[in-house]
Amino acid sequence: MNQDLPAVVPKQVTAWYHYHKEMYSVTFLWPLSGTDFHRIIFLPQTVLKSRYFRIKRAYLCCLQTAGHSNGWHFFPLKIDLVFARLSVPIVADNLDLRDNSCLRSLDIRCIRSLNGCRVTDEILHLVPNKENFRLTLRAIKLWAKRRGIYSNVLGFLGGVSCAVLVARTCQLYPNALASTLVNKFFLVFSEWEWPRPVLLKQQEESNLNLPVWDPRVNPSDRYHVMPIITPAYPQQNSTYNVSTSTRAVMVEEFRHGVTLILQGKSDWSKLFEPLDFFQKYKHYIVLTASASTKEHHLEWIGLVESKIRVLVGNLERNEFISIAHVKPQSFPGSRELCKQSGYVSMWFLGIAFRKVENAESVNVDLTCVIQSFKDTVYSQANHLHVLKEGMKIEAAHVKRKHLHHFLPAETLQKRKKQSMPGTSQNAGGLQRKRTSSDGSCLDSSRDTGSRTPDNSSSSHKIAKVDTSTAERERLAP
Repeated sequence: MNQDLPAVVPKQVTAWYHYHKEMYSVTFLWPLSGTDFHRIIFLPQTVLKSRYFRIKRAYLCCLQTAGHSNGWHFFPLKIDLVFARLSVPIVADNLDLRDNSCLRSLDIRCIRSLNGCRVTDEILHLVPNKENFRLTLRAIKLWAKRRGIYSNVLGFLGGVSCAVLVARTCQLYPNALASTLVNKFFLVFSEWEWPRPVLLKQQEESNLNLPVWDPRVNPSDRYHVMPIITPAYPQQNSTYNVSTSTRAVMVEEFRHGVTLILQGKSDWSKLFEPLDFFQKYKHYIVLTASASTKEHHLEWIGLVESKIRVLVGNLERNEFISIAHVKPQSFPGSRELCKQSGYVSMWFLGIAFRKVENAESVNVDLTCVIQSFKDTVYSQANHLHVLKEGMKIEAAHVKRKHLHHFLPAETLQKRKKQSMPGTSQNAGGLQRKRTSSDGSCLDSSRDTGSRTPDNSSSSHKIAKVDTSTAERERLAP
């Protein structure tokens, strides 16, 4: 890699920082299958950004060669390799990234590149016991993935937001072991009074004048529904994408965890039991993205997925819809669908409707909502010059009993489990016709199979069992 650096630069000028390794204290392998592999490359001011791409290719070649020679086994993963050009002639091995002075004279892109490792360092500095924090975080991330609430881009928890929530729990219970911290995590955040922000420390002042999350100054920050604030300057809301629907889904999952804790008889496997998403709602919207080639499809689904939260936001603003719940996992299209459209990916959104009093049926027209979403995606694709021939988006309403036309039986199979009080409820409502991009009309009546989060049952039980938790959190900064 050093062969791509200017001759005047000493050999030891690059610093590699694997901040997931620091967060989880693992070896070269990552903590969970499916976790992104994050590394950042620091380069001195004498190295131009254009050189980074040569270094990146060389690094990936070295990684592949080392893997083959050492017999490493790689999970399928995404490598997030970012670049930061520091305002120093040489990058020292003992570089302190927590020092705000390292941000001086950097452009905003390099500051964003540094943000991940600075946040990681700051979180580890603020927790009372790093090992208990790491073990608890691994458990919570596994729980979030199994329960379908781990996807920052779709408006759920991400790696940073999970870490901040766990770190806050560790601060509140500094002497607790990991098993106790998992319990306290659910007790604390099932009672949290959103949108009160989760902070690990008071926000610090700085003369660097970078934009920070501050609802007193920034009017747009006042509309964030579930703020979880990163501790490193410049402080940002790690859950910017969370909507009313996704917050309701997450709060329901926090309370589901509390229900298991209060039962006291369940083993750990119950907590990590996957969500029966395809049994949870009676009505779904199937979003289909297709492209004619594999390369175009990979580019297309990344853009479509990044805009699904826009569709969720538009749906939840409909007066008849109480929840629009997207499953983070995408699914490949059926063999027949791929023959027609090439490479296909599908996302499923569960829809719960509000109860309409004194009405046997209500027509809910979503044509404009669907078309607006499609226009947004196509417009963004045109702006980024990525729209290719054959790239399409389709949306259709499907009842639960018809999901077998899209998914295999093993995916739809209902898991056997005990009834959990307080985790499901009648969403009231509605019977639908068909929802599609060309004529989205939903006829509603008696949607007794849909469920929405319950805001009362489990919270009353928690208050009786551990009132001090809620009181302590109300006093916490």
